Amino acid sequence: VQLVESGGGLVQPGGSLRLSCAASGFRFSRYAMNWYRQVPGKERELVATISSGGGSTNYADSVKGRFTISRDNAKNMVYLQMNSLKPEDTAVYYCNRGGILYPWGQGTQVTVSS
Repeated sequence: VQLVESGGGLVQPGGSLRLSCAASGFRFSRYAMNWYRQVPGKERELVATISSGGGSTNYADSVKGRFTISRDNAKNMVYLQMNSLKPEDTAVYYCNRGGILYPWGQGTQVTVSS
């Protein structure tokens, strides 16, 4: 199993980023997928969830209305579109399957700062 996140970077408050996660080694289309984030010294936080078929999504209250999770089962990819970014969104972002977690990838750093 491999999870490879990308797309992070430095962005000003109010800006946007699109994160990508390439998944391999398991039957991607069978499972819900999640995006998490972690700030040093704090527990990893669940940010967004998408069902196996992509028809159902859920978001943490802190990102609702600003972030959109999506997936492409043909490409084994899951995405996180992040708009109206705030400094408190600064974190390392990770993807993982719903339910039983796989080994974490390296994550992608998102820094929101002016």
